[in-house]
Amino acid sequence: MNLVIWVILVCAVVFLAFWATRLAARQDEDGLHDMGVALMEFGRAFPNEAIRDLHATTDGNVVFVRLHDNKAGFMRSMRGHYACHLIEPGMARVNPLPNGKGLEITFNDMPAHSGKFEFKSVGDAAEVSLWLLGSLAMVAPPRVTDNAQQTS
Repeated sequence: MNLVIWVILVCAVVFLAFWATRLAARQDEDGLHDMGVALMEFGRAFPNEAIRDLHATTDGNVVFVRLHDNKAGFMRSMRGHYACHLIEPGMARVNPLPNGKGLEITFNDMPAHSGKFEFKSVGDAAEVSLWLLGSLAMVAPPRVTDNAQQTS
């Protein structure tokens, strides 16, 4: 009787271990398709930035983030952790892909994150490109005039 209880316990532990590893593997395959994870992770990386909108790539490994002040962000799943970045002016070069559903982005200061990013629709790609355009557009600094020269 005692041996039967131990066999049942060992089988239950083996089953729970197998179930937990399958569940973990399925979550790794999901990437960033769950936008809740993207919201939490980007919010943790940049707690002072308010997120307005998110668009994930078709493979779910990259999420582009539109922030409250028309800045853009970038988040990539990197095998167990997430790389989050704010996209600053002069930081990236953006070109459309021939199919219209994607963008080729070259990041000057982090070339490992550069690549081709394809979205579900042409509209998503266009919207992300507009976010990047707004984020990357450098505003000309105001002209400073010398008041002393004007008054003389």
